Amino acid sequence: MTNAAPPGWYTHPDSPGHEHWWDGTQYTQARPVAPVQPAIPAQGAPAYAVPVQYVRVVPAGVSPKSRTVASILGFFLGGFGVDRFYLGNIGLGVAKLLVGWLTLGIWPLIDWIIILVGSAHDGDGLPVTEWS
Repeated sequence: MTNAAPPGWYTHPDSPGHEHWWDGTQYTQARPVAPVQPAIPAQGAPAYAVPVQYVRVVPAGVSPKSRTVASILGFFLGGFGVDRFYLGNIGLGVAKLLVGWLTLGIWPLIDWIIILVGSAHDGDGLPVTEWS
């Protein structure tokens, strides 16, 4: 009785880059061994230095403008039309800048509420709904 290994692919000591099929009595066929990828990063690159790219995905038909930014601009600088300029409504921004003070702050307040409830549109007519 012999202590032979069970049939299978084994690395033969005479050819370390190949595996050979052991049928229980002899080696019959050979195949190249795929190189093993190291589990550690290359020297000089720490394991935590993997570049991560964050991409903001905006659904189709929604403005890429931020509702958060527009609402903050509307609250602090709405009387000067800065929120309208940010959203791309240049004409309304100029009008709000020139005559908005005649409404005694009602126009900036209404614009700010429109932004908060999500009914504002950008210069291309897309709704500004994303809080980011």
